Amino acid sequence: MLGEKKQLIVKRDLYTDPTFPASDTSIFFDYSTPLAQFRGEISWLRPKDICSTPRLFSSNLQDVQVKQGILGDCWFLCACVALQKSKYLLNKVIPPGQPSWTDESYQGCFTCRVWQFGHWVEVTIDDRLPCLGGKLCFSQCQTEDLFWLPLLEKAYAKVHGSYEQLWAGQVADALVDLTGGIAERWTLKSPGRNMEKKKSGMVLEKAVFRRLMNLKEQCVISCSVLDSRKGASELGEFHAFIVIDTLNLSEVSGKEIFLLRIRNPWGRRCWRGPWCEGGQGWSQLDPAVASKLLSQIQEGEFWVDEEEFFREFDEITMGFPVNEEGQLQSLYTGKVLYHSQNLFGSWVRGQSAGGCRNNSTFPTNPKFWLRVCEKSEVCIALLQKHRKYCADWAGRVKNLIHLAEENLSLTEGIQGKNYQAVGLHVWKVEKKRFNLPKTLSTPPVVGTVCHSYDREVHVCCDLSPGFYLVVPSTFLKDAVGNFLLRVFSTGRISLSELKPPPTDGTLCEELPAGEWETVQLHGCWKNGQSAGGSRNFPSFHTNPCFPLSIPAGPGKSSVKVTLRQHCQDSKCRPIGFHIFQVPHSSWKPHTSSFLHLEPLVSCVPHCYSQEVSQLCRLPAGSYVIIPSTYLPDTEGNFTVVIATKIDRKRIHSRETLGQVLQEVSDTFLTSIVLKVLLRHP
Repeated sequence: MLGEKKQLIVKRDLYTDPTFPASDTSIFFDYSTPLAQFRGEISWLRPKDICSTPRLFSSNLQDVQVKQGILGDCWFLCACVALQKSKYLLNKVIPPGQPSWTDESYQGCFTCRVWQFGHWVEVTIDDRLPCLGGKLCFSQCQTEDLFWLPLLEKAYAKVHGSYEQLWAGQVADALVDLTGGIAERWTLKSPGRNMEKKKSGMVLEKAVFRRLMNLKEQCVISCSVLDSRKGASELGEFHAFIVIDTLNLSEVSGKEIFLLRIRNPWGRRCWRGPWCEGGQGWSQLDPAVASKLLSQIQEGEFWVDEEEFFREFDEITMGFPVNEEGQLQSLYTGKVLYHSQNLFGSWVRGQSAGGCRNNSTFPTNPKFWLRVCEKSEVCIALLQKHRKYCADWAGRVKNLIHLAEENLSLTEGIQGKNYQAVGLHVWKVEKKRFNLPKTLSTPPVVGTVCHSYDREVHVCCDLSPGFYLVVPSTFLKDAVGNFLLRVFSTGRISLSELKPPPTDGTLCEELPAGEWETVQLHGCWKNGQSAGGSRNFPSFHTNPCFPLSIPAGPGKSSVKVTLRQHCQDSKCRPIGFHIFQVPHSSWKPHTSSFLHLEPLVSCVPHCYSQEVSQLCRLPAGSYVIIPSTYLPDTEGNFTVVIATKIDRKRIHSRETLGQVLQEVSDTFLTSIVLKVLLRHP
């Protein structure tokens, strides 16, 4: 009796996460997925209630298969394989020293880390897991007493707000979240006649494909089916798989045979191609060889040849390898990218959201200096911040936008509402002082092939020593958002933001629509020296004089001149200014002949105001601006702001918009299939 009471006390003391409760609020988002049919039926059990001897890991983690449940998060499960390939990543994501269920001090909590927008974020959960019929209903290990995967999945669901919000996603995004690195995605299909090549993404050449397959032991290789076809007739659409092994049988068979061993996260047989068990493909091999290869596959695995692979699958996604020191390695050369730097930035409407190069406002986008100190292989990545959640890592991740209110599906919301179409371009410049319009009118040394809806885009290239201008942009002008710019390099680099000249928003009224170049000039009126007063006085020519040059162009240029005195409102002096055209290059303004010239533009009468301004149109030529107080010998400090409208020619570029991303989510799952999976886990 006393023992039963003690056991109850231990259970009551186990940790319960108040920010991600064991309820439907943690399962569902908007009931838009097939999960909705299980509303109210899912219970929450701790591992010790599911099996008698729960463990976190197996002694050989590499041999443990992941198995998908009724949640459409195959994209996340594929990325989890990265933890089985790197002890560094495993310890990074699941820190060592987690208490065991056999420990007397076990409190029922679990901690992991997820990389989010430039930082490794610690996420703590309790160990209550969603179940149906007393068994795990979401992801699990094939060995049922191992729980690292369902616990990690729960932590990832907490980061996203609910399990349902893991239903659709990109393998590349999950790989970045679990490695802090970069993931590359290729299409396996050549574009059709009616589709521009640059809109279809990078098409993977077979020669490159063979070389990339050699990296299978170092990084995750995932392949996706986006359309149902012959071999994948039972797979449905939008499903991700894992490439486990490759085998070149040319020497054994005397034919060109290249096989790939594929694993389906469902954990059950599902392939009817020529290399399935009993398929015609095996007749090309010696029976002993065929029998050996078939005996290697486990439940949920199958063999395909290279031709079948390119025919039946649509995409490949690979994460950059991460070595045991946590450094990225190039997918293309294998070199270690020892050096890295990050900077955050924003696109702000009306200031720095200039859109793509189809817009004359492109130069207003955020700009960054990249200094390459030695010849290097460089990877530059642009990661945009998800706009769907406001992350409060001390508590739960709060949902800010409810897609159902706008009649958007989950996938449409992820693609259209939360991510902009973004691109990245890089120019080399000879020195830091350069002509920005001229530079941006030339072809970049490297750039994304189009603006795409990916969460992250990147470019990889070899760069010689020197200065580079990096410009991240959205496709549409005035599209706002925050981003993280990351640079990885084999050689020494430095990254800094190119700051625009400081401007004081109170200096002048809002400029008319268009692109304006602004210059600020500071001066003072000093008694007996430069306080000449208005043109009513012979001392006018002693006032400060500021040159203004209008370059040659097709017509007159729009110029707005603003004069602001630095004083309190109660102490304002009457101020004004005149603009004179310079008659010839040798002309000096501080002469008596100056009084006989007529100003081309005048901002008079002099006003008791902190600020006066005049908008005018001036032909090409040289001018001087003379600010003045009404009376001579009136001292004070002032600023002259000269804003010149830039009638910039459209850059000779036709930026393209990438296709809407197709996310893998297992959207084919029906209630019948779900019930079958539950009966046959």
